[in-house]
Amino acid sequence: MPENDAIRQTPGNTEWFTHDRFGMFIHWGLYAMPARHEWVKTNEQISEEKYDKYFKYFNPDLYDPREWARYAKEAGMKYVVLTARHHEGFCLFDTKYTDYSVMHTPYGKDLVREFVDAFRAEGLHIGFYYSLLDWHHPDYTLDRFHPRRDTEDIDEFNELRSMKKYAEYMRNQVTELLTNYGKIDIMWFDFSFRDEYRGMKGKGRDDWEAEKLIAIVRKLQPDIIIDNRADIEQDLWTPEQVQPTEWVRDDNGRRVVWEACQTFSGSWGYHRDEQTWKSPELLIRMLINTVSCGGNLLLNVGPTSRGYFDSRAVNTLTEIGRWMKYHARSIYGCTQADYEAPGDVRYTQNGRRLYAHIFAYPFRTLVLKGFADRIDYAQFLHDGSEILYDIDEKENAVTFHLPVIKPDVTVPVIEIMLK
Repeated sequence: MPENDAIRQTPGNTEWFTHDRFGMFIHWGLYAMPARHEWVKTNEQISEEKYDKYFKYFNPDLYDPREWARYAKEAGMKYVVLTARHHEGFCLFDTKYTDYSVMHTPYGKDLVREFVDAFRAEGLHIGFYYSLLDWHHPDYTLDRFHPRRDTEDIDEFNELRSMKKYAEYMRNQVTELLTNYGKIDIMWFDFSFRDEYRGMKGKGRDDWEAEKLIAIVRKLQPDIIIDNRADIEQDLWTPEQVQPTEWVRDDNGRRVVWEACQTFSGSWGYHRDEQTWKSPELLIRMLINTVSCGGNLLLNVGPTSRGYFDSRAVNTLTEIGRWMKYHARSIYGCTQADYEAPGDVRYTQNGRRLYAHIFAYPFRTLVLKGFADRIDYAQFLHDGSEILYDIDEKENAVTFHLPVIKPDVTVPVIEIMLK
């Protein structure tokens, strides 16, 4: 193997992660009440006074994390990452460092505690998302994403604010998250931006005091996986809302542990009127595509402000679960294959088992090349029914003889046993 094809070593334990391949992202906060995108506060430059109305009335009375966990498990997801705090600064957990938390809303209970208990009971690995931005905190300085970027004088606004104090606040809260809820498997920070905007500096590792922050995470949870969005390379690369077509690499050309984070629609938080929802088939293909390039898929749900998944999310999760029930073997434990697939097929591989995912079902025959000298047996994965084939030794090609009618599964998979 060429040196740059070696996978970059990670400080945390990514062995389980690269086996499980499929996780649930959950974006939830006060922004579920306006239901117009999780960035609604800055997109609409909403004042603190107006945004406080959401804090005043936040009461997810239908919250049942056990139901959420069942949806995740039945969809075939193996881990979950919850926004313990998003850019708005509102905390879903019990914290002693701010009153801007769920404990001071009408709901009055630790949402994260209930969440962790429910998902852990279903056997899922637990992850926390923690925003590096905070549009509410009194020490957080003005930048291009701040809701008050166009209404405040930069120097006057920042004069009494201290990013050093803010960085300490973050370390204190992360300590709470990694101390009070047992073993945590993933810490997902978000995000750094160095570019200047209209005289306002960007923010990166120095502003977050990222080395200190990460050192605390490693001390409290030595095996934890950390993403690279605190502006320091760690365990995990996280391409967002894009579909990589090859294994993601670092700046030195080394393959990395990576995870595509994707949404059902164009929003991460609950967006009542958003209509660009991806079909279950497209999302299943995205999962297959990601694993075929050596990555994981983290698929996001945005619960309503009353605490449940809306019907669009539930229906999609159900369809994904129906496919995963019969095809999980082509996802879990799999990675990029040793062979190059034709355009309408995606390969994943686990040792001597090669999985051909058929994106465009052909008439009667499917010809695949490169492994004819190694094939030992073939079957449809969904029902274990044999698929007959012929071998062309000269072309190193296998011709599979398929039924005329496509199997009643979203994406048919041929499981190929290699010698």
